[in-house]
Amino acid sequence: MMNQLLYVLLMGPAPEGQNPIVSFLPLLLIIVVFYFFMIRPQMKRQKDLKTYRESLRQGDKIVTTGGIYGKIAEIKENIITIEVEDKVRMKVDKSAILKDSTDLQQQK
Repeated sequence: MMNQLLYVLLMGPAPEGQNPIVSFLPLLLIIVVFYFFMIRPQMKRQKDLKTYRESLRQGDKIVTTGGIYGKIAEIKENIITIEVEDKVRMKVDKSAILKDSTDLQQQK
């Protein structure tokens, strides 16, 4: 794919009679494919994760980016206190919350 991109960029001037837009068509096609298969899904995932983090409530079971499973004990703006074991509490940043652990338990 990279070779094709280099070929398009290094082709030089278009032969007489050929529309210059046609020579850039493969490059535009590559950009469109990258957008729909890589950039757009990543933006959707980020939006869904942001929505999930904003909807967190006390008592929700979560997993942090470090792989720590816990239950939300307290929420203060961007700091969340999670209970890991009986009476063992940790403070984590809201951005460290990755997903709901109940989803993982239902898959098993």
